[in-house]
Amino acid sequence: MRGFEIVSSYRDKGIRLPERRTAGSAGYDIEAAEPVSIAPGGCALVPTGLKAYMEPDEVLQLHIRSSMAIHHKLFLMNSVGIIDADYYNSAENEGHILVAFTNHGSETVHIGKGSRIAQGIFMKYLLADGDRTGQGGLRQGGFGSTGES
Repeated sequence: MRGFEIVSSYRDKGIRLPERRTAGSAGYDIEAAEPVSIAPGGCALVPTGLKAYMEPDEVLQLHIRSSMAIHHKLFLMNSVGIIDADYYNSAENEGHILVAFTNHGSETVHIGKGSRIAQGIFMKYLLADGDRTGQGGLRQGGFGSTGES
């Protein structure tokens, strides 16, 4: 029904599937698939090597781990990342989840491969009366793929 898979280009690179660390955890810890450095005032997309599948009325929300914000002064560029159900296996990038960070600190932040960088929370959502689901075309990619405005 829902879960994570490794994208084909990362299959032999030691990527671990996300796990909840405690029985009461809502979020699945997501790790960096590659080392990335983010300069002060800079931003970067951190690859995870993952894609997520879920029911059509669900979404995967990405939230920063509090330790990344507090200890490294990193923030998600869009506050909360939204991974829609139809992003899974998208034609452009197979639905590869990238986490967008900005560095608000005064020092370069080095993220190592395997560092836990975000938490993913699967959620159901509601539709408005009169919603015209299915009226648009098929998703082609990731960031900005549903239009600029």
